[in-house]
Order: sequence, then structure tokens, then C-alpha cells
Amino acid sequence: MALPLTYNWRNLLARKTTTLMTALGIALTVAVLLATAALVDGLKTSLTSTAHPLNVLVMRKGSTAELNSNRSPEDYQIIKVKRGIAKGPNGEPLASLELVTVVILEGDLGAINITARGITPQGWLLREGVKIVEGRQFQPGRREIVVGKSIASRYPAARLGGTIDFGRGPWQVVGVMDAGRSAANSELFCDLNQLAADQNRATALSSVLVRAIDEVAMQALTNDLTADTRLNADAPSESSYYASQTQSAAPLQFIGTFVALIMAIGSCFAAMNTMYAAVARRAAEIGTLRVLGFSKGGILLSFLLESLLLSFVGGILGCLLVLPLNNLQTGIGNFVTFSEITFDFRVTPELMLTGLAFALFMGAVGGLFPAATAARKEILTALKQT
Repeated sequence: MALPLTYNWRNLLARKTTTLMTALGIALTVAVLLATAALVDGLKTSLTSTAHPLNVLVMRKGSTAELNSNRSPEDYQIIKVKRGIAKGPNGEPLASLELVTVVILEGDLGAINITARGITPQGWLLREGVKIVEGRQFQPGRREIVVGKSIASRYPAARLGGTIDFGRGPWQVVGVMDAGRSAANSELFCDLNQLAADQNRATALSSVLVRAIDEVAMQALTNDLTADTRLNADAPSESSYYASQTQSAAPLQFIGTFVALIMAIGSCFAAMNTMYAAVARRAAEIGTLRVLGFSKGGILLSFLLESLLLSFVGGILGCLLVLPLNNLQTGIGNFVTFSEITFDFRVTPELMLTGLAFALFMGAVGGLFPAATAARKEILTALKQT
């Protein structure tokens, strides 16, 4: 015969202080785990949402990032006429020769590295998700820039109408762009030729971004680009390129998971200690339950459910603690591009369910042995303990 769940709930309420302290320990463990996972998920979402599934990024062979790649205007002329490249509304191939460099942006939060990207008009067409929310696009040939909204919100100098000094002089901020959750929110866009002249890199540019007609054409285009000996090129999909940059979050993910694991072990012992204390205090009560006809299995299940109920409360508290982080904006240095990426924490329902499952696991581990101890108590021995 099984004991009702209200029996366990009343026992937890009778030990308010112990219950609360144990639940808080579990809650903090869950919160650390979820905060780390939300950070990593936000960064991965920012990078993966940047890419278009049919975009191919052509870089110098062996390059790990656009920053250390080298593509010339002559390479661009060869690439843009390759078979399988889609055409834009203007009838021109959707291929954009681009220059990527890092500039230092000063602000109230200190100096940070920001990616400056020189693009052509075709570069705008390849980024349908980028919308101008303030001002306008830059005009070719002018020292004008469009900044991502994340930069504009954090650095007053980068807001509409401001000026940013890098290269040979000041650049006028003429627009603010919203790229959703993508990494473009952490970049500056400007005219390719103007940036190339400013950086003395007229012939040493970074990469060529192209759009394939479809998936079949994309594979054939990739093979053609990598096999062309004139180019000496690697041609990863834009999706795989940005996915490789999520290694920036690997150290944080490791540290956060390690800390959560250590805290989980402590929380398991706390739950175990709480339940052992409950068994010791309720020995006579356990004997009485046996006299009333409750089986050993029923008592074991009852104490295990009590531990799970305690951990479930802790898991709920942990989710509530981390919930204010949802959509909180932060930045992290990208070890591939040596610039900062701004992104939002993402506390999703799936993530909170994972946290609750983790809390229940801790409760099961912490409650199993005390529950078994309670179930093994002999009736006469238990009744003698007061």
C-alpha cells in the first residue's frame, strides 16, 4: 500500500528551515548550470543565425577566419562567373568581395575590438536579414558606416550621427542596422573600396561571399572552387564557418559545467543528509506505518518521493533565479576573429525542463539510500526509538 503524497508534503513543511536550505542549495546548482547553458546557447544562436544555408565563403586555403584570409580583386573576377551562383534582382551574380579588419572602439565600458566589414552593394543583397532601423545605408566612396544595434546601444559614439576614429581618420555613423540575433549586430559595415584604401589593402582583401542556386549547385560550386588551382581556396558553407566559431564559448561552458557538477555533488549530499535526518527523527513513525500495514516498498517509495519533491522545489527556484537573465545582452571575445561578439542570454522552456530534470536527478541520488534505510527498519526496533 502506498502512502499519499500529502504525507510527504506535510513532513517537508514541518521542517521549514531544513527544507528551505536544502532546496536553496539545489536551486543554486540548477541556476549555475542554466546560466552557463543560456550563455552558450545565446552565443551559438547568434553565430548560426548569421549564416544563410546557401551561402559559401571563399577564403585562402588554410585560413581559420576571414581576418587572416587573403583574396584579391582578380580572384573575385574568377569566382563570380562560376557556374551555380545565383543572380540578384539587378541581374548580377550574388557574389561580394569583402574586407574584414578589427578596429578599437573606445567607450564608457573601456576599449573593445570591433569587426569592421567593407562590403559592396551585392553584400547587402546577400544579407536579407539585416535591416536599417535608423538612418540609411552608407554611400559608396564616402567615409560613412552603418553600425549594429548592439554596438549603438552600448557605445554612445557609435550612435546615429556620431563619429568613430579608425584608420586614417573619422567615420560618420549614418545608420544603425538590426540583424536579429546574428553576429552582424556586433559589426560595422562600410564601403569596401574606402576601407581598403584606408587600410592600404587595395589588392589584399579578405573573402568572397557567394550565394548558390540550390543545395546541389552549392556542393558542385564548393568542389569547383576548391579544385581551381588559380584560387588556392577553401570554400566552407557560411553555416559551418560560423559554427566553428562557437569554440569561443567552450572555456566558459567547461568552467560553468565543472562548477555546476561540484555543486551538484554537494547538493546530493545535502539532500541525503536531510533525508537521513528525517529517517532518524521519524523512526517511531516508520514503525507505526509498518504496523498500519504499509509495506517496505511503500515506505521506500514514500521517502524517495519526498526527496524528489524537495529537489523539484529546488529546481523551480533555480529556474526562477535564472529567468531574469533571459534576453540580457552581454559580449564575449571571439578567439577566432579577436573581436567582441554581442549576444543575448537565451533561457528557453527546453532549458528550464533540463534544469528540472537535473534537479530531480540530484534528488533521486540524494534520497535513494536514506529511503532504503527507512524501508529496512524492523518494526520493533523502529517503535523502540523515540
